[in-house]
Amino acid sequence: MHFLASVGVVTIDGTVIVELITFLLMLALLARYIYPRIVDVAEARQRAIAQQMKEAEEARAAAEVRLKDAEAQLADARRNAQNVIDSAAKSAEQLRQELRQKADEEAKRSVENARKQIEAERDQALRSVRAEVADLVVTATEKVIGETLDDDKHRRLIAKAVEEVASGDGSR
Repeated sequence: MHFLASVGVVTIDGTVIVELITFLLMLALLARYIYPRIVDVAEARQRAIAQQMKEAEEARAAAEVRLKDAEAQLADARRNAQNVIDSAAKSAEQLRQELRQKADEEAKRSVENARKQIEAERDQALRSVRAEVADLVVTATEKVIGETLDDDKHRRLIAKAVEEVASGDGSR
């Protein structure tokens, strides 16, 4: 032992043995009581991290599913909105055509009613003019001849003359 002591590297005496025994005892105590708890805490931490990673992955997958569902709903909503717009445009065009058709029909009815009214007024005016002409002819004839003719026969002759004049024939 003196050989090592003389080299000066390590001197083995009583304190080294006590230190070695204390070190081994400390190592045994640490291995028996402290390290298992440190390992348990580290494993629990590792399990907690693994659980959090698993939950995060599940949450990410669920979020992706919700995102796809939301995108599908958005696409459906867009399609529905476009269908509503198309339907409204189609309804508006159909309504416009119906209104145009009704307006055309109303205009035709108005024109036809006006034509009928004008024709009725023209016929009434012609009857009125014929009656006045007949009265004037009867009055003029009475003044020229100086006597009253048979009123019924006279009116037939006048009506015949008026018809010839109205037809533009004028000849017998």
